Amino acid sequence: MKVLWEKEIPAESIVVSPRPVWKCRACPMYGRRPSCPPHAPDWRETREWVRHFRRALIIKFEIDMERFEEEKREAILYLLRREAELFREGKLYAMALFPGNCNLCDDCPFERGEPCRLPTKVRPSIDAVGIEIGELVGIDFSESVLYGMVLIE
Repeated sequence: MKVLWEKEIPAESIVVSPRPVWKCRACPMYGRRPSCPPHAPDWRETREWVRHFRRALIIKFEIDMERFEEEKREAILYLLRREAELFREGKLYAMALFPGNCNLCDDCPFERGEPCRLPTKVRPSIDAVGIEIGELVGIDFSESVLYGMVLIE
């Protein structure tokens, strides 16, 4: 995993709608991870929540598709580190959003109806909460990339 860039954007440019959430319904991970719908906050709640932020950080990660799950996990851990850094800088409400479902655990107990092992680390997926990442970045499907986000302040 390699960070290609980090870009700060005004939070008011973030589009929140039900479209990404509906797309999640076609995903095999739908309902299986705590980062995914219906366990993630509703898109309407997210729209209200995002209104209370001024800035967000979008991070583009290059990944090796041969090592997709490992590299995605590295990207998720990077997002959590950035969130923690921003918190230490006084951005008390900084919040990371994952590029897809949480994969912090190789064997997810949540899928078996057991409690999440890492409830203080799991964050919602960008799509799960209705954020239209495609409105913020030019998605090129020929690239092997993931996008993460941290709402800053």
